[in-house]
Parts: sequence; structure tokens; C-alpha cells
Amino acid sequence: MSEIRQRHVEVNDSEEVGLNKIEDIKKEDIRLVTETPMSPSADDSKRDDADGGTTAAPPREKTEKEMEAEDALLLNTEDIDDNAMAAAIGQDSKKENEVLDHALSGLSARWKNWVIRGIFSIAMISGFCLVIYLGPMALMCLVLIIQIKCFHEIINIGYSVYKVYDLPWFRSLSWFFLVSSNYFLYGENMVDYFGAVVLHRDDCLHFLTHYHRFISFILYIIGFVWFVLSLVKTHYLRQFSLFAWTHVTLLIIVTQSHLILQNIFHGMVWFLVPVSLIICNDIMAYIFGFFFGRTPLIKLSPKKTWEGFIGGLVGTMLFGWYLASFLTKYDYFVCPVDFSDGHLNMTCERTSTFSHATYNLPRVVQFIFGIVQLPKSIQLYPFQLHTIGMGLFASIIGPFGGFFASGFKRAFKIKDFGDLIPGHGGMMDRFDCQLLMATYVHVYHYSFVRAPDPRRLLQLVLALAPEEQVHFFHQLKDKLLTNGLLELAG
Repeated sequence: MSEIRQRHVEVNDSEEVGLNKIEDIKKEDIRLVTETPMSPSADDSKRDDADGGTTAAPPREKTEKEMEAEDALLLNTEDIDDNAMAAAIGQDSKKENEVLDHALSGLSARWKNWVIRGIFSIAMISGFCLVIYLGPMALMCLVLIIQIKCFHEIINIGYSVYKVYDLPWFRSLSWFFLVSSNYFLYGENMVDYFGAVVLHRDDCLHFLTHYHRFISFILYIIGFVWFVLSLVKTHYLRQFSLFAWTHVTLLIIVTQSHLILQNIFHGMVWFLVPVSLIICNDIMAYIFGFFFGRTPLIKLSPKKTWEGFIGGLVGTMLFGWYLASFLTKYDYFVCPVDFSDGHLNMTCERTSTFSHATYNLPRVVQFIFGIVQLPKSIQLYPFQLHTIGMGLFASIIGPFGGFFASGFKRAFKIKDFGDLIPGHGGMMDRFDCQLLMATYVHVYHYSFVRAPDPRRLLQLVLALAPEEQVHFFHQLKDKLLTNGLLELAG
């Protein structure tokens, strides 16, 4: 046992030890604990060879319980040091961009990080504006690319922690489940919004659309059977742990990205405003915290301060109000995505949410405004009022997505999910709050804003067979005549 303790001391003291070395040491520890010396029996002493020597007893094979104990010990991450984990997931926390480091050599580390974050923030916002200009289809492709990168970063941590490089097919299985999930969710969007166009085609796309859910189910069953057939007796615990890891990652990443697509289809403003609110809150909280931060906010993120939190809240609310007022002036941003006639249509008849409305101020405010001869009512877009709810969520609840990610990273002793973006970390480091915000906006829109969309209903009707469309028309006509609505319209 003293030898085991000595080995762990060596592991903890060494900063250069890698995960493979740690695994070898743990295996050796299990061997020292589980193996008991084999005392020679009477029969062994009688087995002499021709030269008078003794024949060595064959090495004792590990029992199944010992193998399970080894598997459980290898799942423990307490002895993994920070540098080893960062190196294992392709991220070296000590590695810096040499060009930027040389160019900013005259600045302190604090201001150097400020400048680097600022440069790449401007670059990302500029690229985002370009994608917005290209239209909703470009935004959907961007969401898919970000989703795949986030999945890669999270699943790569799982590979490193559970050391599955020797497990058969598991890397391929994880990506197969990702493809299957995207086929199902993106296919649902295609059926819902492009079905009227696709279902009348006579090619394979019609077949894939018509039997979409059944094909999706078959794909998942193939992955499920594939996983069961890949199980290795001595690694059940590790394999089922990663199976769960993969599915939780799919739930967090793929499902949320599906909700983001739904928001885009409702109108790009339901995507742009929430995303911009999160970005603004992150920037404003960083600025206020950088210059005025003194009071720690939460232990999970020691650099977060109350000053930054409050400054981010105020800045986000003001930014959201004026951004909503600007975007709602243009049909390009407020109209739902329409593809019913074979091409993208970004014009529509505005709903009340995006039409100017007059609101009377409270009586107390009216009295005060009357004294100073100011108007007692205001005109604004109702969407601006919805922005207040989104701004509060982005500023108060949204940061908890970042706190959750911070706790996750601390659990596995890594600084960032990756090093794709200098000064920011990985893709998941930038979009941890966005995923939570997307779910809120989807639920909010469904609960408080959603109204029947005639164009969406028309797409569903046009997806029917020709004789079914005629039958639907006569049924609708009879119903309108019965209710007296058709004569009223005439």
C-alpha cells in the first residue's frame, strides 16, 4: 500500500504526466491491491524438471470482479491534472498565438486578454452580420455548423475522461447518432415548411419526406443494435457511461439547435434579437466587470462580479429596446420564412405584434406629463414589449448557462471547451448561454405570441393529394356557408 501512495504522490507532483501514464499507474495500483502472493503448494514442490528445477506455476488470470474494479477506478478523474486533460482534448492552455503575443508584448496580461477578446469579438460579429445579409438559409447552415462543432467539443471530453480509444466503434457510434438526430429534426422542418413543394416531386426526396419518421426510427435502431453488439465484457461500465454521455449531449446540443431553427422560421427577428441580447449582455458584463468589478458574484466563476452583472442587465435592456425598434421596421426580419410557391418569400402581411400600436401611460405619469406638456400616450411596436421579457431572461437567467458550463469544466479540470477562438476558448464557450436562451424564446413564442398562420395552413392543404384538396375545399365551403361567413365576406 505504501507503494501505491508513493505512486499517487508522484502523479500529483508531476505537471507533465499524461493520461496514458495515469492509466498505467492506476492499472498497476489495482494489480498491487488485487493480486495476492501465490504460496507454493505441496503439488508444486513435487513438479521437478529433468534438471532438478521446479516448473513455474502459470500466472493467475484476473477475475471478473477485479476487471470491473479496474474499470471503475479508471472512470475516476480525481487524479487527472489540468495540463494532461487539456492536452488530451487537443487544447493546450499554455499555448498562445505567437503573432498576437509578439504584437501585444508591451501590454500586461490583463490588457492583452482585453485586446485579443475585443479583436475576435469584432471579427465574429462582422461575420455574423454577413450571414444575416445572406438570408435565413445561410443562418440555418451556420446553426448546423456551430452545432456540430459544439458536439465535437463536448464528446471529445468524454473520450478523454473515459479513455475509450481502445473501445470498438464508439467514436463512429457517437457521430452516427448525431447524423441520425439531425436527419430526424431537420427532416421535420423540411416536412413542415417545405412539404408542399417536396411532396409533389417524383424523385427520392419525395420518398424520404413521406416516410421520414419511419426512416429516422430505423436509423436509431441500427445505432442501438450496433452499440449492443459492440459491448465488451470487461468495459460495460465505461461503454454505458459514454452511451449516456452521447445522448445527453444530443439532448443539449441538437434539440436546442432544432428550437433555434424553429425561431428562425417564425421570422428572423425571433432569432436575431435573442442572440444579440446574449452577446450584448456578455460584452457589457465583461466591460463593467473589467473596469468596476469589485464584488464576487458566484464561486463557480470567480471573475464574475455583481458590478458586471448589474451593468450587463442595464446595458442589455437598453440595447434590446432600440434594436427591436430598428429591426421591426423591415419585413425582411419580421416575416416568417415562406417557401410555399417554390422560392423564398420574405414579404408578408404584418401581424399585430409588428404593427404600430398606441399605449396610454399610467394615470400618475399622465398627470406629471400633463404638467410639463408632454404626450400622455406613446406609440411603439408590441414586439418591443416582448423584448423586455427576453432582455430580463438574457441578463438574469442566461448567465446561469455560463455558470453551468463553468462547473462542468471545473469538474474535468479544463479551462475552456477548446481553443478555436483566441481569447474566447471553444465554440461551446461562446454558445453555452445561447442554447438556454433559444429554448426560452421558443417556449415564450409558443405560449404568448403564436397565432394560426394562414400560409402555414395553406402549405398543409397543398401537401395533400389533388382529390383530397378538392374534398377539403368543398368541406370548408359548406362550413362557411353554414356559419354565414361566406355571404358576409361577399
